[in-house]
Amino acid sequence: PPDKAMVCFGSMFIELPKAKTREMLRQDQEELDEEINNLRKELRVKVNRLYEAQGKPELKGFNLNPMSAEEMKLINRILEG
Repeated sequence: PPDKAMVCFGSMFIELPKAKTREMLRQDQEELDEEINNLRKELRVKVNRLYEAQGKPELKGFNLNPMSAEEMKLINRILEG
């Protein structure tokens, strides 16, 4: 049916309403994005500790954050004129 979607959970396919499926996917993506960002933050701290333990100077520019999609759109608009 046009208002239903087949979703795979493990080894099973379940038919759910498209709106419910879309919301579930959105929530999963938000959770994954949050987990990825937390892991990136932890990695920075761990790398700095490793460099400190090795007696090396802290990496310069390692604490930079990637630009958001909206920031990239604005930069592209500026570059296009």
